[in-house]
Amino acid sequence: MRTIQFREAIAEAMSEEMRRDESVYLMGEEVAEYNGAYKASKGMLDEFGPKRVIDTPIAELGFAGIAVGSAMNGNRPIVEYMTFNFSLVGIDQIINNAAKMRQMSAGQFPMPMVFRGPTASAGQLGATHSQAFENWFANTPGLKVVVPSTPYDAKGLLKAAIRDNDPVIFMESEQMYGDKGEVPDGEYILPLGVADIKREGTDVTIVSFGKIIKEAFIAADELEKEGISCEIIDLRTVRPMDYDAIINSVKKTNRLVVLEEAWPFASVASEITYMVQERAFDYLDAPVQRITTADTPAPYSPTLLKEWLPNAEDVIKAVKKVTYK
Repeated sequence: MRTIQFREAIAEAMSEEMRRDESVYLMGEEVAEYNGAYKASKGMLDEFGPKRVIDTPIAELGFAGIAVGSAMNGNRPIVEYMTFNFSLVGIDQIINNAAKMRQMSAGQFPMPMVFRGPTASAGQLGATHSQAFENWFANTPGLKVVVPSTPYDAKGLLKAAIRDNDPVIFMESEQMYGDKGEVPDGEYILPLGVADIKREGTDVTIVSFGKIIKEAFIAADELEKEGISCEIIDLRTVRPMDYDAIINSVKKTNRLVVLEEAWPFASVASEITYMVQERAFDYLDAPVQRITTADTPAPYSPTLLKEWLPNAEDVIKAVKKVTYK
């Protein structure tokens, strides 16, 4: 297989779906003339023209509303936010219209649309540009939430999201757009709601998603040297969540650590912990451990930011705690 960047996988997924279906189009700030703020739509304006690759004003509420109305009229819009921090300006349209229109119309209006863009921290960008809202959106019935961690997953999941008849929140990371990975030349689709066991192990299950999962792999390599075998599950889709994959793994390893780049209160990790204690309590040999950011806004200082973010050392400590090492 060829090796391409994460941003190229995103662009390929959108382009292939736009060639396949004329109702698919892309809109957002700088997606056209500038080839995307992170070059994730490079070349698309040249191929599809300004009617299908549309530069918008800095008005997230406005173009999110346009996308909702467009989806109600049979189109399949892809809305790019320069960062999901800015989606808060348009969140009324996402939560109160996109997520609810299908139910409120008794199924008369499917809502085939994708809201995509970067999530979580991307270095020293300050508190208002370093937030992860996966749990916010996943809390909303009617929305699907996808957070890929590799170019392969990103392409297959984005194609599935574009074809889905429900609104999908597709969250990427600014620090992953340059990541490289193997992606097939041919057509492939990855189903939403199916987790992936990225690394098999026997002693402890580590569940994560998005770019922070890299810290789990670093930790697992170090722990292997000490004879501790880690199984790493990449959720890929936060909602619908693949609970069965997590439960089956915990039944095998009897221990669970959840790694998430978000605040601890009411986090995705909290939901996983609840479901595991409900469905696999008797299989647990230790309390579930969750690793999140500190419960504060993201600091700007590089020293404080390093302390704020979860890292491989945090994972190692949590694994040793649940394995009583």
